[in-house]
Amino acid sequence: MNDTQMEGVRRPPTAVGLVRPYAETLAMVAASTLAGMLIAPRWGNSAVDLLYLPAVLAAAGFYGLVPGVLAATASALAFNYYFTEPYRTFHVNSPEDIATVVFLFLVALVTSQLASRMRAGAHAARASASRNATIAGLARRLLSISGDDQIGEVACRELGRLFDCNTVLMTGEGEPRVAAARPSQLLLNPSDIAAAAWAMESGRPVGRGADAASTTEWVFYPVRSNSEVLAAIGLARDDGARPVPASQLGLLDNLVDQVALALERSRLEREARDFAAVRERDRTRSALLSTIGQDIGPHLSAMGTAVAGLMRGGEGDKSLLSTIGTMKEYGLILALNNGGPGTENNLLVQYIYTTGFKRGQIGYASAASFVLMLILMAVAIIQLIVNRRVENR
Repeated sequence: MNDTQMEGVRRPPTAVGLVRPYAETLAMVAASTLAGMLIAPRWGNSAVDLLYLPAVLAAAGFYGLVPGVLAATASALAFNYYFTEPYRTFHVNSPEDIATVVFLFLVALVTSQLASRMRAGAHAARASASRNATIAGLARRLLSISGDDQIGEVACRELGRLFDCNTVLMTGEGEPRVAAARPSQLLLNPSDIAAAAWAMESGRPVGRGADAASTTEWVFYPVRSNSEVLAAIGLARDDGARPVPASQLGLLDNLVDQVALALERSRLEREARDFAAVRERDRTRSALLSTIGQDIGPHLSAMGTAVAGLMRGGEGDKSLLSTIGTMKEYGLILALNNGGPGTENNLLVQYIYTTGFKRGQIGYASAASFVLMLILMAVAIIQLIVNRRVENR
């Protein structure tokens, strides 16, 4: 954040800052009085009252309504004390002097109110511009990055610099984890983690000075999208004071919304990449299945034809040929009812196909294929041994 954006955050006023406007206001009234003493002997007292208006305008314009009212009151008293008879007293004998003092006070009071309103309007415009610049600056930085960790690092760095406090971004369901922190070596105790989890679960600020009180020194604010809470961002000061003054909570809410938009965008991008990967995997699988069908189909047909021919011709072991022939029933069952109803007619070959190419569990399907091969070999060997013993008898 640059200096212009940093103006949007007000620092706690010091004792010197509180006293200075009133001291300078009285100094300007004193300077006007001194100038009146210099010109009164030559041009009279009638022109002296106009000398106090610049002091009143300056006090109200630079410091607000209360210093302006103070300037108006001090100007009326100083004019009465130094420039109306009897001099050096606050007693007024002439009705004209009374009218002059009252008129000076009223004019100064109205002028101070007008000047303070102009000052308030200018200050509100500057604050709005600074606030918009702060929000736009954070949004611009978040727009150029992707990934929850990078978004958390930028958000913690900018919020910590803006509010001059420690920051941490917590993500994850159940027990939140630290996604980013400023400074990076921050350690959270169990109560801090519990407060962050409660902020994410309830969707409300939790911690020191928040509606939901907690024993933690942190204040955790939920980072929410339209439908759910994505994370929780925590702020804390080393001196234990409230990290964000009440006047800046609106700005903090807008900044947290920008972080939520960035996290939501990152999630959508991640889902889009996952969807593209799944679509590419399905396309590859479809191409592979098409190739397998074209390559193996003729061989399976030839195998089935040969087995049927052997069985019709009476050559070979018919029981063994029948066992081998069951392998060709995959295509028929797949075409008729796809193994249904349910899995009543789901053969082992079809189960291997479904597991490997539809569910994507290639390793498991390969193991099942190897087991099927061992079963067929065992059955074939047993059938050959039994049949030969029968023939020998």
